[in-house]
Amino acid sequence: MATRKPKGGLTKWFGEKRVDIGRPKKKGKYQPCGRKKASTKKKGYPKCVPAAKAAKMSKAQKTSAVRRKRAKAQGVGGKPTRVRTYARKKKK
Repeated sequence: MATRKPKGGLTKWFGEKRVDIGRPKKKGKYQPCGRKKASTKKKGYPKCVPAAKAAKMSKAQKTSAVRRKRAKAQGVGGKPTRVRTYARKKKK
């Protein structure tokens, strides 16, 4: 009996191409996720998302996500600090 591979979850996550939305190229393309030198500067930390999600995000959403990521102290306790890709809406 043949088994089917799942199409979601971790299988999907590992198959996605991740890009850094903080370093755009020309014509709407992005640098691959990661960085060459590990430095302690906030500016060097990438904000990585799947390429499909980056294509759907507006320019304001991208800049907001990168700004929030770089505002946090990175590498605390040897782990990267995560921030939400989409900011929560403020309640009125």
